[in-house]
Amino acid sequence: MKRIFFAALLAWMTAALSLSAQTPRHPYLLYTPQRIEQAKQLMKDEPARKAGWEAIKQRADKALEGGNRLDESEYLSLAYLMTGDKRYANKQKAILLDVIKDRAWSSSEMLARKPVWRADLNVSHRCRLAAIAYDAIYNILSRDERKEIAQGLYRLGVEPSMGDWLLEPTRIHSLNSMGHNWWTSCACMGGLLALSLQTEVPEAREAAKVLNEYLPEWFDFAGDVLQQKPKSFDRSGGMYESLNYANFGIQEALLFRLAWKNACPGQAQPDIPQLNQVADYFAHVCYPRTGMLYSLNFGDSHKNVSAESSLMLLDALGMKSRTGLWYMAQVQGGQHRDGFFLDRPLGFLYMPSLKQAPDEPDMACSQLFADFGWATMRTSWQKDATMLAVKSGHTWNHSHADANSFILFHKGVDILKDAGNCWYPNPAYRDYFFQSQAHNVVLFNGKGQNREQQYHGSMLPGSLHYLTDAGRLRYVLANGTGPYSDQFSRNFRHFLWMDNVIYIIDDLKTHEYGEFQWLWHPNGTWKKNGTDATVTNGASSVVIRPLYPRLLALSDFVHDYPEDLWWEEVKTPDEDLKGEDSYYSFHLPGKFDRVKGLTAIILKDSASQRELPQMERREGKDWIGLRVTYKSKVTDLYINQLADGRLMHNNSWIEADGWSTDAYLFAVSYPEDGDPARSEDVFVAYGSALRRGETSYFSSLSKLFVAWKAEKGRWNIHIDGQPRMHATFGCPSRPATLQVNGADHPILYERGRLEVRCHK
Repeated sequence: MKRIFFAALLAWMTAALSLSAQTPRHPYLLYTPQRIEQAKQLMKDEPARKAGWEAIKQRADKALEGGNRLDESEYLSLAYLMTGDKRYANKQKAILLDVIKDRAWSSSEMLARKPVWRADLNVSHRCRLAAIAYDAIYNILSRDERKEIAQGLYRLGVEPSMGDWLLEPTRIHSLNSMGHNWWTSCACMGGLLALSLQTEVPEAREAAKVLNEYLPEWFDFAGDVLQQKPKSFDRSGGMYESLNYANFGIQEALLFRLAWKNACPGQAQPDIPQLNQVADYFAHVCYPRTGMLYSLNFGDSHKNVSAESSLMLLDALGMKSRTGLWYMAQVQGGQHRDGFFLDRPLGFLYMPSLKQAPDEPDMACSQLFADFGWATMRTSWQKDATMLAVKSGHTWNHSHADANSFILFHKGVDILKDAGNCWYPNPAYRDYFFQSQAHNVVLFNGKGQNREQQYHGSMLPGSLHYLTDAGRLRYVLANGTGPYSDQFSRNFRHFLWMDNVIYIIDDLKTHEYGEFQWLWHPNGTWKKNGTDATVTNGASSVVIRPLYPRLLALSDFVHDYPEDLWWEEVKTPDEDLKGEDSYYSFHLPGKFDRVKGLTAIILKDSASQRELPQMERREGKDWIGLRVTYKSKVTDLYINQLADGRLMHNNSWIEADGWSTDAYLFAVSYPEDGDPARSEDVFVAYGSALRRGETSYFSSLSKLFVAWKAEKGRWNIHIDGQPRMHATFGCPSRPATLQVNGADHPILYERGRLEVRCHK
């Protein structure tokens, strides 16, 4: 009998010691003693952090006099742990004892659904606040109070959140149905509360363990075919939902992951490789400028939203990066509603010292997110540079009907903008902001993407391809045919950026004859001057110059120019619904079923610049093009009219000014007094050869996208289009150096021919 007793006692003591070793003393969640001490030390050398603490304490002091609002828990918790003043803890206790009297935290709208949704974002928010509060004041509570509050919070927060979103036998959501930001927020904030309560509620500890194991599946979700759900994360990082919700979803996951690391020391966490690319993603989709940092606002986001919260948490998890430090140094405190700024508790505790932040990130100036259809191209990482962002991906939920759209940032301004969004219940959201009309796209018969895609998704998503950045030349191809397939059999948009001009080439084919119109959303003063339209906002100014299929009507007497583009200004609500905005629509008179559109966007050095590139429209048999002259340099641009799918076997050979090619388009640059045949600055899009007489300038068995420049014996080639590429280039003498796609390449040269072999 004694042996049994001592064995049982030993087992109990071992279990207790094991639990004690695994679970540190409260507070252990996010407001840990180590993090509190670190913030105190940083305050000594950082006036901004000290000012942030003073603002936090002031709000906590005000909360002492107010009602029992859980919304003030973060401030009261931090004030107590920073000062040891029990007034803050006692207020928190009163709030928690009051909160657990609630019948439920979910809204009546969610409770009316079938099946009933017991946990939504409101429940998630309350779980986070309650978790922090309980963890912070645990040590001042009596044993009975700890148990009473823990059981009440488990009933209100953990059980519905993790029961609906993760745990059997009550789970109702899957990653296929709700695998976006709601999943991580509801599951992970329920998990955060579970970690806070684990010392009192064994079921909470087990629930947190399950979440820790399953969390990587959210990051790894590859989408599905049956309901055309996109994969969660692009192979290059980032999430399709929009910057706002990508940051929110990642942030919620990281809060739980950090809390687990603190609350369960020594217990393993599964690897999540996608986290290694998060900092680069947020950097590539931001626009550094004088003043507030801007970000791409494709979809349900705003240009002032930033992602410092996710980057702070990554830093706290030990995933430090110079890119992350650079990004956080660009963000201004208070620039958006939900940020982790120094005057907010989590920002005060988790913003790292930025003294070592670099002036610029060590990153490429262009990036393609091929899986969810975003691309960015910029002149540099300096503030107020020029950045072109293009989108042609999935449409559904927070991702708008904006396939083949773009945003142009120039000299600190989104001079050609996205219209944005508004409060979701407002009719303007579903009737305008979500729809194609709110974006810089081409409409057919007044229609864009089918409106049902907002709810059912685009079963055939758009896509981006062949991003090229050769310095003075940048290119990307957008394919919006899928989302517009009820009207279009071809909806391609080429963005070719050479020097200070961005050429947008639209290759459009519809199922029937109808009317085409091009939409432009300006962020500045719009002024028409002859066949140009100029948009100006402070120092930022661009000229929009339609060139094909027709020019913009020369004067306001559009009836005197019946074949040219006519325009209209369309009034819309603005983003905050407090005033009016407008966009401009260029209409092509007549009805057509096939159109080649070419529009030049000229980037002005200043609003007062008068000298602009001269553009001569030129055409020959089966081709159209331009001769562009600017500052003693000439660029000839050719568009092959046979290479747009009209020939079944695609033998689209043309002769143009002595050039022979099957390329979709090509451009040749040379000095104004020079010979185009001696050009060493060439771009070929979707071509297998470029010849002149008996001379081969470029040859490949497959049609490729190639830019090359030879200067003083140094060759720089950018090539894309196939996984295995073997190309030759005409070269009068052996090059001194050769770079291919930014890397040194072996020089294979024989009898005037340079050979390039590469695999992707």
